[in-house]
Amino acid sequence: MKEIVDVQNMPDYRRIEVDKAGVKNLRYPIIVLDKAKGTQSTIATINMYVGLPHQFKGTHMSRFVEIIDEFHDKLVSLKAIKQSLQTMKERLNAVSAHLEIEFPYFIEKEAPVSKAKGLMAYRCRVIGCLKEKIDLVVEVEVPICTLCPCSKEISEFGAHNQRGIVNLKIRFKKLMWLEDIIKIVEEAGSSEVYSILKRGDEKYVTEHAYLNPRFVEDVVRDIAKKLLADPNVTWFSVEAENFESIHNHSAYAYIERKK
Repeated sequence: MKEIVDVQNMPDYRRIEVDKAGVKNLRYPIIVLDKAKGTQSTIATINMYVGLPHQFKGTHMSRFVEIIDEFHDKLVSLKAIKQSLQTMKERLNAVSAHLEIEFPYFIEKEAPVSKAKGLMAYRCRVIGCLKEKIDLVVEVEVPICTLCPCSKEISEFGAHNQRGIVNLKIRFKKLMWLEDIIKIVEEAGSSEVYSILKRGDEKYVTEHAYLNPRFVEDVVRDIAKKLLADPNVTWFSVEAENFESIHNHSAYAYIERKK
């Protein structure tokens, strides 16, 4: 039988390291921590890369999938992510390892008046990197409602409002629950967004937003103020985009701070 050549292990003579080489858009079931229920099953989109040393022609793509097979049924926790990164770096003889896990996270929310329950989906992402030491960033994308302070001030009645998206990334010292991170964002808007609203709820949400007008600048500042006061947070970036209802553009604001 003819010997099968391992081309990836052949030497490369260009002496140029590849910063990231690996697999992208791998769909896999995972288990994440849930503050209310303990755990939650969801479906992740996973990107896995390693820093390829200059002497190697290529990396072993199948080994990434093998590693995910080993770890996919474990909790997406700091410990499991660190173990996954260490395994990638060692098994693939890499100078660095990178892991990106994106998934929908579901929280059951009650409408403010009727108490009707419905599931809200939030896009969450965990980004891990291991070189000499591990670096971990948690990212959430949260929908909010904002009512324009300027519109309220100049109008004889009513004010325009719109749905917006806040993207928050955080580095921290110890575990922060996804629910708590999401709550910080939702409290910065004029009103929260719900999956189910009865007539009484819609009245409440509309009036609550009218009493709490917010620019995008107000949203990112209120979030930044809370995170700057939290000793557990070491770095964050927050951006808000309002999909304006009466303008042909979005309103945008961004703050990034290292503590």
